[in-house]
Amino acid sequence: MSEKEKRLLNLAISYYSRQDIQKAIFDFSKNRETIARHMDLFSKRPDSLEYPSDVIQLAKKGMTSFHCSEELWSNHLELSTGLNQEQVNNIRTGWDLLLDIDCKWIDYSKLAAKSIIKVLENHKIKNYGSKFSGGKGFHIIVPWKAFPKEINGIETKNLFPEIPRQIASYIRFEAEKILKEELPDDFYKQFSNVNIKKGIKCLACNEIVPELKVIKLKCERCRRDEQKRVTEDKIYRCPDCRKDMQVVDSRAFFECKKCLRTSLKNPDNFSSSIEVDLFELMGLDVVLVSPRHLFRAPYSLHEKGMVSVVLDRDELKNFELKDADPLRIKIKNFYPSAVEGEARELLINALDFNEKKKVKKEFKQNPDFKQIKLDRGKISHPPCISKILEGLGDGRKRAVFILINYFRSLGYEIEEIQKILDDWNKKNKPPLKEGYISSQISWAEKQGKMLPPNCDKEHYKAIGVCSPDYLCEKIKNPVNYTIRKSWKNR
Repeated sequence: MSEKEKRLLNLAISYYSRQDIQKAIFDFSKNRETIARHMDLFSKRPDSLEYPSDVIQLAKKGMTSFHCSEELWSNHLELSTGLNQEQVNNIRTGWDLLLDIDCKWIDYSKLAAKSIIKVLENHKIKNYGSKFSGGKGFHIIVPWKAFPKEINGIETKNLFPEIPRQIASYIRFEAEKILKEELPDDFYKQFSNVNIKKGIKCLACNEIVPELKVIKLKCERCRRDEQKRVTEDKIYRCPDCRKDMQVVDSRAFFECKKCLRTSLKNPDNFSSSIEVDLFELMGLDVVLVSPRHLFRAPYSLHEKGMVSVVLDRDELKNFELKDADPLRIKIKNFYPSAVEGEARELLINALDFNEKKKVKKEFKQNPDFKQIKLDRGKISHPPCISKILEGLGDGRKRAVFILINYFRSLGYEIEEIQKILDDWNKKNKPPLKEGYISSQISWAEKQGKMLPPNCDKEHYKAIGVCSPDYLCEKIKNPVNYTIRKSWKNR
């Protein structure tokens, strides 16, 4: 153990011996999953505090900080990775809106936190909590009590993390407008050596979008034509004869990855000048909401030696790092008693905002193109997928992610994928817990279709299934392998 670690452990024992600190952490942890941390290692999940004195007892065992869930539970000790969505919903009683602001420049974290608080106050929310994260950011919380308990006949508690993500996205959009007015005149000069994310801004969702190109290619040898959407200029080879193809036409356009709008259909969707995404530039992302996400408990130590201290509005404005000194801490309430439904206006506006952003992808198939239908009995899997399907010992959870996206990309129905993975799980040693695969398929279904990881990612090597053949060298993704084989067989 280094001298720095020894000093931190001694500080933790001394600091957590204060009964008011123990009580503050324990009171906030009620109905939450609460995990202790030793340096960079977390204790086994799920876990909780039974008594205030557990705080000092864990500190004596080497624990340095405490982390709580955004979600509220009737019995958090029943949580496990094998639960399906319905089982999780049955024990979840609610959730808090937790906005995590983290920037490597503390002064800009303060400006972002102030702009977010102003958005909350503009929506008539008076009861919110704010605290220093202990590192270089801030946490802002809106209690569960403030939100309507039902939306369109569905219990709001079951709409996690979808609803908090939509609210956080809307708050970010509104906060950036306020943030621009608060920045100092020399703000952008400070980033002369930083790789600033620039581009045309989408007027619908305020995201920065890069410039893309649609190019038409022609092979002079075999007269093959192709059309591609590209981000950079490079040499493309004909897939038939491997001769370099010629670019016969090129057109620039913009496309927003977030709301899927494109300038090919309507150029008015985008700004005419280059702008900078402030939140991206400052390293801020308040939309960090995910199932069983943990954040540092109020008055927990940070491994850097500072305290996650609670701040009121005026203290946030004048906050300095010395105010998080463990020797200067005074206890305040991070979790206010909210008024029932006071966040209703914020929720409604957030839902309207996100509804306007939704644009369904429309694929218009060329009438001259005859789509190949994959014969399920003659599909050629790439070597990595074939090895996974033989059964695994290590890397089974990572393999679930790969298999779900692989088969979904090939057009398999959810029921078919469920059967394939259930049969595969019987070959694993040991098999995954019952319900884990179902919960992952359910989650993937909500997220929409996506390709499995590309072949150059570490996913396949890490679980020992990467054994490329001659075709693997020519493709980027396992799905491409299967499609090429099908073309060849046809």
